[in-house]
Amino acid sequence: MAACFGLLATLVLARPRTDNPILLGTLNLFWSLAMPHGNEVPATGTTHDHWDREFRRFVTLGESTTAGGWSTVRDRCWANVLTELINDFQRVPVELINVGIGANVISTKSPCYPHSGKPAASERIDKHVIAHEPDLLVISYGLNDARGGTPIDLFCAELLRLVERVRERIQPLIVLPGPYYMNNFSFGIHFDHGSLDLFYRYNDAIRRLAELNDCLFADLLAAYGETDWLVHGDGVHANDLGHRIVANRIFEVLASNCSGLALETKHLERHIPPWRDESTLRRDFDHESPQARPTGSSHA
Repeated sequence: MAACFGLLATLVLARPRTDNPILLGTLNLFWSLAMPHGNEVPATGTTHDHWDREFRRFVTLGESTTAGGWSTVRDRCWANVLTELINDFQRVPVELINVGIGANVISTKSPCYPHSGKPAASERIDKHVIAHEPDLLVISYGLNDARGGTPIDLFCAELLRLVERVRERIQPLIVLPGPYYMNNFSFGIHFDHGSLDLFYRYNDAIRRLAELNDCLFADLLAAYGETDWLVHGDGVHANDLGHRIVANRIFEVLASNCSGLALETKHLERHIPPWRDESTLRRDFDHESPQARPTGSSHA
């Protein structure tokens, strides 16, 4: 029974394309019973609070875009931009440790591993992630594995194993972004097996894995909107604007799921000094400016 359930779960995560009505009905029933609602855009008032304190240490594990390719300077890499967004709302800044490696893949089992940037995520998770004891972890894979021919079921099994290995030792909040948008699928020898359609299937599989395992999911393909000017001239990596889009999307997911990011804001809003002055705008139309209202007034 356990083996059958595992096989069915793998089929759901891999989202196979089939015209078999029995298989489709079974998969849809399993999905409706097993899967919670998506955690990226929750319904009003139903958000599960994934983190209720400020973040202390932030690790980003991933491929070349995580490492910064091709932002013009380090500070424009999405990991650095995201760190600044977090720090803008925290009393104590979070520490960033970026361990992205170019041409990296998720596992030694990936077909393109011999041609990849080593070590793979599965080889370095202990030293590059667990040893740092982060409380916020972004694991960003999919683009190179899709391009390198890794089957979706194998990719999901290896990604899940990474999550499990981390949680055996530490308990960070884990964010799993989907693949980045790119438009040059002939880029790189041994990495020419990808397509936009495959990326969307990877995206759906990562989303489902995140939902089943209490991780947050960031839909980067939706954030890009298939916009070519967010991509570097090589057709693969994000440019500065693309990195900003990635950081913004992950921050939106964090902000809407982690009350700890609102702690400082909630503290400050009790003591906001009057700073708005619309008197000139009102006088333009011969309206008198009302006296400044105290903080907490019901008037906007």
